[in-house]
Amino acid sequence: MATFLWVCLGSAVGGGMRYLVSLWLLRAPLPGFPWATVTVNVLGSFLLCAIMQISATSVTMAPTLRLGLTAGVMGGFTTYSTFNFETMQFLDGGHFGMAVLYVVTTLFGCLLAGYLGTVAGRAMVGA
Repeated sequence: MATFLWVCLGSAVGGGMRYLVSLWLLRAPLPGFPWATVTVNVLGSFLLCAIMQISATSVTMAPTLRLGLTAGVMGGFTTYSTFNFETMQFLDGGHFGMAVLYVVTTLFGCLLAGYLGTVAGRAMVGA
C-alpha cells in the first residue's frame, strides 16, 4: 500500500511539472506548435531512461523510490517516456523488428483510436 501511495504522490508531482512546463512555453516561437508536449516527451524520455539506468546499476536506489520516480513522477509528467524506454529496450536487445513493430503499432493504433474516440464523442454529443 505504501508503494501505491508513493506512485500516486509522484503522479501528482509529475502532472504539476507538466503544467508548469506548459505555462513556461506559452510564449515559445511558432505559435500553434505543441512545444510543451514535445518538451515533456523529450525531457521525460531522457529522465526515465536515466533513472532506469541508475537504478539498474546502483544498489542505493530503493525499489519504492524507483517506482515513485518512474511510474509516479515520470508517469504523471509524460507516458511517452515509457514508450521510448520500452522501444530502447527492444533496440538494446537487438530486436529491431520488434522495435519497429512497436513504434508502428503504437503510432497508427493511437491515431486510429483517437479518430474512433472523436467519432464516438461526436455521436454522443454532436459535432
